[in-house]
Amino acid sequence: MSFAIERDQKMDARVSQSEIPHLYNSLSKTYDIWGKLAESKARIRAIELADIHDGQQILEVAVGTGLAFMDIVKRNPTGVNIGIDISPGMLQKAQTRLRSLSAANYQLKLGNAFEIEAESQQFDLVLNSYMFDLIAFHEMDQILAEFRRVLKQEGKLVLVNMTTGETFGSGIYSLIYRISPKAFGGCRGVRLAKRIEQSGFQVETREYHQQLLFPSEVILALKM
Repeated sequence: MSFAIERDQKMDARVSQSEIPHLYNSLSKTYDIWGKLAESKARIRAIELADIHDGQQILEVAVGTGLAFMDIVKRNPTGVNIGIDISPGMLQKAQTRLRSLSAANYQLKLGNAFEIEAESQQFDLVLNSYMFDLIAFHEMDQILAEFRRVLKQEGKLVLVNMTTGETFGSGIYSLIYRISPKAFGGCRGVRLAKRIEQSGFQVETREYHQQLLFPSEVILALKM
């Protein structure tokens, strides 16, 4: 285990996976406000790095209210677009958002990252936003193995996570997490590039983005 991973493990997840569906059901009504104020810059950059072309097979894990999924489906209307989430409340919001794209090909359904209901080597792209910052360190490798399983060879993995702050003031969210882990949906800062490489991916880029002092990392990796 690398020093970077050991360092990141100083602040592990403090909200259990069993609590996440209920927590995000309650947040679903107001999540879009936060998503647009603090996460939109990183999310838009993730879509750019994904370089989506119509006709691809794409999976978004932790689709949330569909903020990214909407852009994915617009870019890939005749391809396969599947979005999964463990929160029925978030999925309901996503379904409402996607109604205007009823002619496009997409599915939204309950599912989790630990056991994805999909064939091996099915997808050209797996996108995942603001989920690993909820996951305990000892569970991350299992999820990355599932992502690798469902991706085609040289398929793309695009991740967006809350990360550790790199500028003055951005550490406020880590402080809040220590005091009240559920205050911002159970997220804490992580840095995943090293772990992704150790899971059989080649990291092409890792970028730091900040919005409303909220620090995010955007990672593009290829299955090798």
